[in-house]
Amino acid sequence: MTGLRRLKRQRTHDAISAAAISLFLERGFDEVSVAEVAAAAEVSKPTLFKYFATKEDLVLHRIADHRGEAARVVRHRTPGVDPLDALHTHFLDGLARRDPVTGLNDDPEVIGYHRMVFSTPSLVARLFHHMAADEEALAVALGEDADDLAARLLAAQVIAVQRVLARRNWSALAEGTSADDAYPSAVSAADRAFAQLRDGVHT
Repeated sequence: MTGLRRLKRQRTHDAISAAAISLFLERGFDEVSVAEVAAAAEVSKPTLFKYFATKEDLVLHRIADHRGEAARVVRHRTPGVDPLDALHTHFLDGLARRDPVTGLNDDPEVIGYHRMVFSTPSLVARLFHHMAADEEALAVALGEDADDLAARLLAAQVIAVQRVLARRNWSALAEGTSADDAYPSAVSAADRAFAQLRDGVHT
């Protein structure tokens, strides 16, 4: 029964998510009420809020698996591998997989999803809240002491680099470039960005 309940909860979660994303992409995040999402998913508002604490979470839960990812990469890297090298390789692997979080995925729904997030102030604010948590986790992973200034500065730069690269990739795809055509430039930009993290910016 526990397994059946878990399966039922997952199906309800997925149904709410699918209904929300479909409505938001069709009409715009601010133009759809939570009540409309609940009705489309055939659940009550209280039930919806048991699965998603806020309206913004109906959108951003799709990237929940990536929260704290940079810190996990650093902690689980092969012994002897420099943290920046591990993060660089991980980002390149994401580009090769066309992971949506890298911005290099030209599925129309993914492009529309990112457009919605980037153009909706409340979603951008919530996204930056998650990024601040990622930065904190990465700083702890990089330094033994969470107050280590060098670790905090590097963590802030890494999270910013990932954000800028992903936004750059998405912008190219939103203008009509295919992911395959944009891939070489995306790799080159990632290589340059991580080199600057190691060596500093040279003008």
